Amino acid sequence: MNIDIPEGKNPIEYVWGEMVPGIGVAASEFSLAVYAHTTLGLREFEAARLRIAQINGCAFCLDWRTERDGQKVEEEFAEAVARWRTTDAFDDRTRLAAEYAERYTLDHDGLDDAFWTRMTAHYSQLQIVELTMSIGSWLAFGRLNRVLGLDTVCVLPGH
Repeated sequence: MNIDIPEGKNPIEYVWGEMVPGIGVAASEFSLAVYAHTTLGLREFEAARLRIAQINGCAFCLDWRTERDGQKVEEEFAEAVARWRTTDAFDDRTRLAAEYAERYTLDHDGLDDAFWTRMTAHYSQLQIVELTMSIGSWLAFGRLNRVLGLDTVCVLPGH
C-alpha cells in the first residue's frame, strides 16, 4: 500500500472514512449510489464498469460482479468487454456502454458528433447523464484505490 494504515485499522474504512471524513464519506456515498439507484440494464452497466476496471487495473473492480435481483453477468462477460469492438455477445447498447467508458477514460475530447448520434439513438438524455456519472465514479474511485494500493484490500460495505 502507498498509504500508512495504523495497526488494527481496516484500510478502506480508514482511508475513506477517517483520513478525510468530509470528502471520503461523501465519495463513498456517491460510489454506492451508482449501484443503488441505477436505471441502466445490468449488461450495459457492467460493460461500462468492467471496461473502466480493465483500464484502471483495479484488482477488486476486475473481480467484482454487480448482482441485481440474484442475477450477474456470465463468467465470459469480462473477456467480451475487452473485445467490445468485435464481440458478438453484445447488443448495441452494451457495446456503446463499453465504448463510451473507454473513450471517456482515454480520449474524452474525441467524443465526436458521430459518436453522440449513435449514443442518442440508443440512450435517453437521462440514461446518458446516469452512465456518465457512473463512469466518472468508477474511473475516479477505482483509480484512487489502485494508485493508493487499496485495490487488493477493498471490500464494499455489506459484502
